[in-house]
Amino acid sequence: MTYTLIFENKKEEKPFVDNTTIKDLLDEIEASSETLVVKKNKELVEIDELIQQGDEIQLIQIIYGG
Repeated sequence: MTYTLIFENKKEEKPFVDNTTIKDLLDEIEASSETLVVKKNKELVEIDELIQQGDEIQLIQIIYGG
């Protein structure tokens, strides 16, 4: 039972754990929701979204410029 995480040009299978949210994942990998856009199965989602078995989670770094 896994889900797929795509982040920083890496695609990896992660073990699925019931009741895990996007926020839990971000905490685990020490990433800030303020600097990322999160897509679940190619759709934008909020960080309180639950991760399900077989999901594809993509974390996209926001680039700031001036």
